[in-house]
Amino acid sequence: MKWFCIYIFLVFAGFSKLFAQDNELQLAKQFAANGEQQKALDIYQKLYKQDNEAYYAVYVNSLLGLKKFDEAEGIIKKMIRKHPDDHQYLIMLGTAYTQQGAIEKADALYDDLVKNLPADQSEIAMLAAQFYQNSNIDYAIKIFQQGRKILHNDALFSYELVNLYRYKRDKAALTEEYLNFLPANPAFMSQAENALSGVYDGPADYDILKAALLRRIQKDPQQTLFVELLTWQFMQQKEFDQALNQELALSRRQNDDGSTIFDLCRTLTANEAYDAAIRGYEYLVSKGKDSPYYIPAKIELINTKNDRVTAGKYVNDDLLSLEKDYIDLLNEFGKNSSTAFAMQKLANLEAFKLHKLADAQKLLEETVNIPGIKPGLLASCKLDLGDISLLNNKPWDATLLYSQVDMDFPNTSVGQDAKYRNAKLAYYTGDFTWAKGQLDVLKAATSELIANDALNLSLLISDNIVADSSGAALKMYARADLLIFAEEPAKAVMTLDSIDKKYPGNSLADDILMAKARILLQQKDYENAVVLLKKIVADYGTGLWADDAVFMLGDIYENHLSDKEQAKMYYQKIITDYAGSLYINEARKRFRLLRGDKNETSS
Repeated sequence: MKWFCIYIFLVFAGFSKLFAQDNELQLAKQFAANGEQQKALDIYQKLYKQDNEAYYAVYVNSLLGLKKFDEAEGIIKKMIRKHPDDHQYLIMLGTAYTQQGAIEKADALYDDLVKNLPADQSEIAMLAAQFYQNSNIDYAIKIFQQGRKILHNDALFSYELVNLYRYKRDKAALTEEYLNFLPANPAFMSQAENALSGVYDGPADYDILKAALLRRIQKDPQQTLFVELLTWQFMQQKEFDQALNQELALSRRQNDDGSTIFDLCRTLTANEAYDAAIRGYEYLVSKGKDSPYYIPAKIELINTKNDRVTAGKYVNDDLLSLEKDYIDLLNEFGKNSSTAFAMQKLANLEAFKLHKLADAQKLLEETVNIPGIKPGLLASCKLDLGDISLLNNKPWDATLLYSQVDMDFPNTSVGQDAKYRNAKLAYYTGDFTWAKGQLDVLKAATSELIANDALNLSLLISDNIVADSSGAALKMYARADLLIFAEEPAKAVMTLDSIDKKYPGNSLADDILMAKARILLQQKDYENAVVLLKKIVADYGTGLWADDAVFMLGDIYENHLSDKEQAKMYYQKIITDYAGSLYINEARKRFRLLRGDKNETSS
């Protein structure tokens, strides 16, 4: 019993001591946080004398912080004598020398450690980690590099060196190290691409990678990973044809199934590199019907040609070529639920680009009667058929089709789109009162795009009906708007120019400018569109189209005229001058990206 009591007493005493030391340690930290470094040092010194091993680091760092270098050196050297094989104390001594400005003395210590490294992978890694913990990245790297030489293995420590070079933002070294590391660790390819794109600042940095890859490919042409990384490099530089050439050469050499080419072509299309994507898909189609990508590539080939036309990057012969491609596809695979999408796109091509309204209407009528067509596609085709009926001057047929979709898809984005088209039909035909009633409901639509368009059209009607209760000038403007929709720009401009002559003193000046700007954008005439949009901003800065014009200017300068500073200026103008604009969130996001923000921060 006596010994048990003594044991309990000793345990209790030990806990009491630890509790007291912990309280003192917290107090010292508080003193340090308050800038009372000497008071903190006094406590650290007391704790060190009580238990020198546990409180050595905080005591020495406190001495160094107060520039008491002699005392710090004395403590460190004492620990070196006590633990001659533990290199952390030598590293700390080097830190003390460095803080005094005795860089050469520190380097001599560190160089001696590097020179006398043991041929032990674990010890090398531990020593490098100790340098890293002391924020000495350069010597951590030297330790790993020397370790490779001692162990005669250049593949060792690659992952560690990658992280150190990345931390230092040493682009050239990081590039070479990843090229050492990836062949044995291909699963890290995506990580490498993300890391490199994070440290590279521009074309010169990507050229470092390109040169290094070309050297590696020349030395080891069978290593496909280097070719893949070179393709990625070309994609980052937007050298799309070069990227495709690399993958085509590799695909031919390996005689593979073309999966990599197919994936690359989808990426090329997303980057609007339509010509390169088309060339890639044509290669896949040329591999023949037995190829697993024959049908998908044939479909995507036509889709990409269609995207090129939609983006306005085409000549007239491209329209006829695309029409033939669709017809050939339908002849090869028939008109059925699997090819209904192609029938819809062909109809839109014929209606809006080739102006073959009768052919387009007939084709869409066939499409909506195909058994088994998916409901969403059926609704989309009915809406398109309604549009073509409108262009064919059959408004009752159009409104019937729109209303069917509205009833079949209530309270959905598709239903709201149908309701908006019905409202716009009424606007085109001069029934402004009914149109405005529908538009006012749609201002609360879940689709932000429809809500914004509905709001603008509602305001257009109300502003001009107030100025002219008969709406005569607005009816002529609506006819011009319908011609813009039908992609008949010459007729639209002629109609717009007639408004002022027939109805002088009308209130449509800024609306006419915006309509003409839209026509110029349809025609990809960005320079002249900019002139009209700037006039809207200057002369009608508080009008209906002011924030639209400002945002459109930002978009044009960013994506078509390659003037990032001008784009940034206009996005900033949305933020500062049009706080209530529906474009404000998108403008803020684009402004931050152009400014170079890595994370979302307030502007």
